[in-house]
Amino acid sequence: MTTLVRTSGSSVGTRTLPYPSFSSYMKARQPVLLRTARSLTANPSDAEDLLQTALTKTYVAWERIEDHRALDGYVRRALLNTRTSQWRKRKVDEFVCDELPEPEDVPAGDPAEQQALHDAMWRAIMKLPARQRAMVVLRYYEDLSEVQTAEVLGVSVGTVKSAVSRALGKLREDPELEPVR
Repeated sequence: MTTLVRTSGSSVGTRTLPYPSFSSYMKARQPVLLRTARSLTANPSDAEDLLQTALTKTYVAWERIEDHRALDGYVRRALLNTRTSQWRKRKVDEFVCDELPEPEDVPAGDPAEQQALHDAMWRAIMKLPARQRAMVVLRYYEDLSEVQTAEVLGVSVGTVKSAVSRALGKLREDPELEPVR
């Protein structure tokens, strides 16, 4: 892979990256990893910074990582460790002001209701049979395709489609999720 590099004298040159497999991994997995980073931070900008730092650490360790099939776990651990370090070093960036910086007319859902809905969804998912639960989690929480889900579980794509369909039907009928409909 060739990339443009700006040197200190403002001239632009090209350089070949030593790990083209890292670049392809990063492009393929960035949306999923960014979602994980967002779950660890308070805002999207911090999540992007966190992911960039974790990917940088992964790139530096690329040759030392023995099993490249387990890269997501490695990056997730780097995300968590980096976020923990940031949390420990945090500074208070709060300033007293007369006006709120956020517009008041932005409708925001009640956090308690959102948490209650989240908890109800997980309780409903936990009621599913283990196989259906695994497929729903891989498809909708880990954002794997039907083909990828089938490969991970060692079943056919048709099995994934039918099991997920049945699981979603059970979730639709769950009385605890009725207020959502």
